[in-house]
Amino acid sequence: MATARRGPYFCGLDAAMDVVAGKWKSLIIWELHEHGTRRFAELRRGLPGVSEKMLVQHLREMEEDGLVHREVYPVVPPKVEYSLTEHGATLNTALESLVEWGQERIRRIGAEKVPVDAA
Repeated sequence: MATARRGPYFCGLDAAMDVVAGKWKSLIIWELHEHGTRRFAELRRGLPGVSEKMLVQHLREMEEDGLVHREVYPVVPPKVEYSLTEHGATLNTALESLVEWGQERIRRIGAEKVPVDAA
């Protein structure tokens, strides 16, 4: 298993982008913040277009980085839930101004928003 990224970094932005690099990580953080604890299938439905392989990979990396907590229940069939850690919640707070910027960009360029299953 890989270990959490630890630098070296050029600056704080470099360190922050290291843990949210890739299309899906910031969206996973948003999904968990908006909906709270989610099972894997719920996360997939909330993130249209993400492959199972990519979601698994990102969740593992985010767990290693201390952003996501993975709770495994000893039941059959297996039950696994994901939630934001306190550290992950602080990253979501940091991303809020970027969300506002993106919403303004969507409006400014007249882009469509992807419909999301609110399951």
